[in-house]
Amino acid sequence: MNEALRELYQETIMGHNRSPRNFRAIDGADARASGHNPLCGDKLTVFLTIEDGRIDDVAFVGEGCAISKASASMMTEALKGRGTEEARSMKDEFLHLVTRDREADEAVLGKLRVFAGVGEFPARVKCAALPWRTLEAALGGRNEPVSTE
Repeated sequence: MNEALRELYQETIMGHNRSPRNFRAIDGADARASGHNPLCGDKLTVFLTIEDGRIDDVAFVGEGCAISKASASMMTEALKGRGTEEARSMKDEFLHLVTRDREADEAVLGKLRVFAGVGEFPARVKCAALPWRTLEAALGGRNEPVSTE
C-alpha cells in the first residue's frame, strides 16, 4: 500500500472509531443480528428498517477494535437508502476487497475502498468483515449469532 493510501486508511479508521456514525439501536427494527469475533473480542448488533425493499435506516451498537467499529460505521453510511440486493452485492464486494480472494469491484464500494489495506494484516480481516457478515445474517433473517470462528 502506498504511503498516501496508508495515511488515508489510518485517518479514516481513527475518525470513525472516535465518532462512529449511526451508533445506536433502532427500536422496532425490521431486522437485526448480532455478531462476535472471539479472536479480537469485537461484539456488535446491526439493526435495519426496510421499506419497499430499501434500507430506510441502519445502525449498530457494540464494542470492538478500531477496525471493526470503523467498518460498521462506514457500512451504515454506505447502505442507507440502498436496496437490499444492492446491499448484498456491496457486502460481497467488500469481503472480496478485504480477503483478497478475488478482485473487488471498487466502483461499487466507493469510500469503502480504504479498507483494501486490511488485507495486508490477516488477523484484522475478521475485524473488518464482522459487521458485513452480521448484516448478511440480518438481511437473511437468521437469529443465531454470527461468529468469525
